This record gives sequence, structure tokens and C-alpha cells, in this order.
Amino acid sequence: MKSLWKENKAEAIAGDPLQLRIYSSGLLGQEPDLVLHGGGNTSLKTTEKDIFGQAEDVLVVKGSGADLASIRAEDFARVKLNTLMRAIELDNLPDAMLVRLQQCALTNPQSPNPSIEAILHAIIPFKYVDHTHADAVVTITNNKNGEKLIQQIYKDQALIVPYIHPGFKLAKKIYTLTKNINWNSIKGIILLNHGIFTFADQAQASYENMIELVSAAEGYLITHGYYDVQAKKEPKKDLLTLARIRSCVSKVKNRAIFAVPDHSLETCGFASLPDIESIARKGPLTCDHIIRTKPCPVVLKNNMEKEIAEYVSWYKSYFERNRHNNQTCMNPAPKWAVWPDHGIIAFGANINEAKVILDIARHTIKAIECGEAMGEWETVTEKQMFEMEYWSFQQAKVMKKKSIPEFSGKIALITGAASGIGLACAKMLHNKGAAVVGLDLNSDIAAMFNKPDMRGIVCDITDDKSVNSAIESTVRWFGGLDILIPNAGIFTGSQKIEDLDQKIWNASMEINLSASQRLLKQCIPYLKHGIDSAVIFIASKNVPAPGPGASAYSVAKAGMTQLARVAALELGRYGIRVNVIHPNAVYDTGIWTPEILETRAFHYKCSVEEYKTNNCLKTEVTSMDVAALVCAMAGSAFAKTTGAQVPIDGGNERVV
Repeated sequence: MKSLWKENKAEAIAGDPLQLRIYSSGLLGQEPDLVLHGGGNTSLKTTEKDIFGQAEDVLVVKGSGADLASIRAEDFARVKLNTLMRAIELDNLPDAMLVRLQQCALTNPQSPNPSIEAILHAIIPFKYVDHTHADAVVTITNNKNGEKLIQQIYKDQALIVPYIHPGFKLAKKIYTLTKNINWNSIKGIILLNHGIFTFADQAQASYENMIELVSAAEGYLITHGYYDVQAKKEPKKDLLTLARIRSCVSKVKNRAIFAVPDHSLETCGFASLPDIESIARKGPLTCDHIIRTKPCPVVLKNNMEKEIAEYVSWYKSYFERNRHNNQTCMNPAPKWAVWPDHGIIAFGANINEAKVILDIARHTIKAIECGEAMGEWETVTEKQMFEMEYWSFQQAKVMKKKSIPEFSGKIALITGAASGIGLACAKMLHNKGAAVVGLDLNSDIAAMFNKPDMRGIVCDITDDKSVNSAIESTVRWFGGLDILIPNAGIFTGSQKIEDLDQKIWNASMEINLSASQRLLKQCIPYLKHGIDSAVIFIASKNVPAPGPGASAYSVAKAGMTQLARVAALELGRYGIRVNVIHPNAVYDTGIWTPEILETRAFHYKCSVEEYKTNNCLKTEVTSMDVAALVCAMAGSAFAKTTGAQVPIDGGNERVV
């Protein structure tokens, strides 16, 4: 591991201890082999003036849940150091009292909650303290010979502490062990099965100590040939089974979730190990991860529905074996899966959660294979895992009450998504929690939809290979498909039937009707495994009220509507709802330029505003209005409606 310390950057903030603390914390957070997603913590001891102007010793410590990689000054909590030092003299301090004590000791009540390890930071007599869950260190300690190996590596450079539940008990143990120690004789503390602390009176020295000690562990693994032992295997592709897996886990979770796979050579190699079932169940890389990953993944080999049900049963038994008094079992659905011949899958209510779980799983499987090569992967006991998983302080990091967006965990595919109604639908569904894939001929679509849960694909909907590739990408990215919105279409120029150009007729049928039929056909296998699947066709007012000169467009949209009606009849048995929207006079789209609007208004001898509101309600219908109706149809309001046709036109007299 290399030091990322830059002298020029450090010199620019040399006179500001907090900025140095932020800088070195960020360096630790940038290295995923040290900390992952909110893991680890750092602190600074300093003196500040209180409200009366008197000097006061303060511990500036990372707030609970903050991420070292992006930490800011406001993410640190300032705690009265004297209070923490008095607390360590107590014989016992229950978690609830510890949290209360730390909150009462805050110099600013608006600060985030201090790290639960604030007391431990306080008793280490150096200005800067760093704590990480370094993969190499924890990998070596997660071994039946871990303590012996660590002693061989560090000799007298570090204090070695057996695993103890974090919080007051850990701080008290280290306080007892170090009462007569010469702190200057060691560079760090190794917590077996947990992580590493380093410290110094200068930010750079504490950081460099971390790099040095972790590098020593990495060097041991490399020298003995343990570091790069991951099995590799070419993965198989089975997207339909991936959608089934997502559906099954969603049912256990009782809500839609994303299933994000990793089909890399390394994950497939791990998943395909002959003894994968026993290896995968041996425990996490560090208990700090357990609240995100549960104690172990589900292994899917032959019958995934049965294996997921067995995992749920195992988890409930695990809870009952270890529960205390009034604890409530969390949802027993697995957080990730090992899928032989395919790789691994992370399950999350949102893409960020799934990505975090996937990152942790990747680090975990690498460490497990390394640990097995060393002898045997051995983590903490089941009881210790349970205590960490159901530790109220740990759960508070990820169990904060938040409103769940309506379409959280849902996956939507929209054609014609680069403008107008398609773009409005994409934005609104995404804002309501859905992952959205937008298809369009416009080459800007990929740049427009450039978020982890919002992807754009350049796609010709008349090209079946291109459409199939887009559908497969959707499932591969998110795990399935729940909402399909065939929106792409063309409005052909006005021509009477006797003058109609056959090419115009054929183009309208191909794009407005046939392409939608083939799109639906390719999506149905995935929609069958979707969560409350819904298909919403964007048709036209021209279906119930066609106009002269628009036969090519009107007939194609009428055919689309009839297709939707038949689909509702055929797909209802699978719980797939199919409905139709008939918009009219939606003028905030690319084809309605100010010049065209003025021309049409002049033709009808009215103002542009009068032209745009020429309906019973005297109101303008916008793309966002149509999107709102689409969301209603995709949501619970239309949960028991299929085969419906709903106009959105402000009340067109010919339709009414």
C-alpha cells in the first residue's frame, strides 16, 4: 500500500489541525482496502474556547455514519475530552448510557452523534488517531492461527487485542491493557477480527503509521503467495433466472428490490468453488459490515426458490437462538447471493444500497479465499455476530426513518425517452424512486441519462437485435423489469387516403405499431417475474376521435390500442396490468415549435394560448401531466385496473 500524502497540499493547510485531520481522513477513505462505505473513524484532540471564553480540551471525532472519503468539517462531532476521560473510570457503561453521555458532552448539540468508539479515541494519548478495517490485517486475524501470525508480523510494533464488542467494553479493555505501557514504543493497536488503530501527534505520522503497518500485513500475504489466489471462471448468462431470483427475494422482503449482479471471472470463480456452501457461511470480513450484509449470503445452486426459503428459515432460527428479551427479528431476506457458474448478486432497496453491498461482498470473497489458502477462514462466533448485527447503535446507522419513494426498487423501460412525454415519464418515475432505462434514436440519450439508476441507450426500436440488447442490459444492470412504457412513435404528415404515400403508411405501421408489439413480446418473459408489473401504452386521441388526413397515424395507434387490450386479456393471469393513455394536444414537445404554434393558431383565428387550451376545461395538457397519469397507472391507484383506456386531453368534445 502506497502513501497518498502530498507535501504541497499538506503545507497549504499546515496551520489548521482540523483541515489536516480532514485531509488525512480523506486519504484513508479513498482506499477501499482500508475502509468501505462509512467504515473506520478518525479523531483530533485540540483546545477550543467554550461559550464563556475559557479554554476547553475537545475530541473532534468522526460522526457516526459519516464517510471518510468525503468527510467535511461538519461531519465531525466535538466532545468534551474531560467527560470521556472520566467515563473510562467507570466499571460499566451500557450502550444507551454511553450514547447519552456522549451526546451530553457535545460542545454543539447540532453536531452529529459521535462515533461509538469516541472513548477509545480519547484514551489514546496522541493528537491524531486513525482507525480502519484494513482488509489485509483483518484477513490475517480471521484465521485460527491469526493471533500468532500477527505477532510474527508486528513483533513489538503493535499492541494486539482479542476481539471485543466495540464500544465501552473495548475501550475499557484497551485502557486496562495500556495503563503501564510506553505508548511511544508502539505504532498501532491490532484488534483481532476487527481492524487497526494508529496514532501520532502529527497527522502525517499517524497516517504513515497506518500505511506502514497495513503494508506489512500485505507484504506477508504476498510473500507467502496468499494475496492473489482467487479462482477464476467464465460466467454463464441467464438473465431470466436473475429476474426470478429478484422476484423471489422481493417477495420475502415484501417490497421491490434491485438485484445487481457481478459476473466477473473472480466472483464466478469463488461462487463455483466445490465447497462454496460451507465457505460462504463462515462469516463476514469484519462485523462492521454485518448490518449491511447479514452474517452470510444465500447460496443458489439447484432450486433457488427452495434455497431462498431455506435461508429465510435459517435466519429466523439464528435470531431465535441469540435473541435477547424484546428484540424484533429484522426482515430475513438475504442481502446478497452466491450463484455458482454465474457470480454474486447484491440486493438493495435502492441502487446505492446494492452497490455498497456488492463492494463489501467483493472484498469479502477475496479475503475468504486468501484466508482459506492460509489455513482456514475463521471469524468471530455466531453470538458475537448477532450482537453486532442487533446492536442498537450499529442499526441506527442504516435504520434511520426515511420516507420510501413510491417506486423504490422498481425498474422501468421507456422508449422515445429523449424528449417530450417519454422524457417526462423517465424523470418522474426516477424522482419517485424507480431505476429507469430510456431508449431513443437521439445520440444524446446516454449523456442525458447518466446516473447509476438512470441509463440511456441509443436504440432503433425497429431493430429487434438492438431492442433485445437494450432489454438484456436493463435486466443485467438492475435485475429485472417491472414497468414498460412503449412511447416512441412518429406523427406522419397529413394525407388523404387516396393520396397516401405507401412509404408513409408502412413507416407508421412499423414504428407506431409493429415495433411496440415486438418490444412487448421480448419484455413479457421478464415482466412475468416483475413486481406488480405494468405496461402503459402511449396511444392518441386519434383512436377514439380520428381526424381526416391522419389515417396512417390513427390506424397504427388504434392497432396499438387493440394490441394492449388483447395483452390485458392474455397477461392478467401473470399479474401484469396493461393500460392505455390517449393524450391530445401536448404542445411542449420538440415537434411543436413556437412558429408552428403561431401558424396553427392563426389558421383557427385564435391566440396561441387559446389554441393550446381549446378543450372543455380550457387548460393546457403538458408532458408532465401525461407523466403523472403514467405514474398513477403504474402505481397502487390502478393496482386492480387492466385493459383501461384513459384520455388526457382537457376534455376533447369529440371524445366526450
